[in-house]
Amino acid sequence: MITEQLTEIYQLLFDSFGPQHWWPGQTRFEIITGAILTQNTNWTNVEKAIANLRSADCLTAENLHRLDVSKLAELIRPAGYFNIKAKRLKNFLDWLFENYAGQLTNIEQVNTSRLREELLAVNGIGRETADSILLYAFDRDVFVIDAYTARIATRHELIEPDADYEQLRQLFQSNLPPDTKLFNEYHALLVKLGKEFCRPKAKCAGCPLEKLPHTLEFQYSC
Repeated sequence: MITEQLTEIYQLLFDSFGPQHWWPGQTRFEIITGAILTQNTNWTNVEKAIANLRSADCLTAENLHRLDVSKLAELIRPAGYFNIKAKRLKNFLDWLFENYAGQLTNIEQVNTSRLREELLAVNGIGRETADSILLYAFDRDVFVIDAYTARIATRHELIEPDADYEQLRQLFQSNLPPDTKLFNEYHALLVKLGKEFCRPKAKCAGCPLEKLPHTLEFQYSC
């Protein structure tokens, strides 16, 4: 039943919005950098920070690792919380150089479960960021959960309102084929829906999921 619902939702969103071409980034390292910088900010600001890093020739692990943290903070200022995010980027780079000689290619043979645990052990990398890195940078079949996904899943009665991150992740991973391209597109489509229709104050008219079952509370809020 859940599998059928999730498949229907995906098809409705894809038919309505089309492919989303996620995750924006020219290299694997740029995708990882973006995943860390996008915490608590919008993508437009991240793009400005990444453009600064590119202009300074710092969009490689080696160059960013050598860069002074205060200089890094200044370059990523547009992304907000720049001092905190500079430290988080440095923490990731320290992990990469200490464990994998600074080479992302050395990570390719590490199994997904172990790699996820290692990423989560890096100070400043939470579950959403770790899973974004796994899915978008390393093509691992891990479904990314964010506030949009949680809101949509709850409102459309796919899961209980008090479900935590891991329960939501398993909802999608256990009921969809383990396909990284599908996970990639599905997550991007849910973000699109969350931004345009399934907002904190829902905009139901014209929503691709308008005719699907949803909670009474959700109906009253529309």
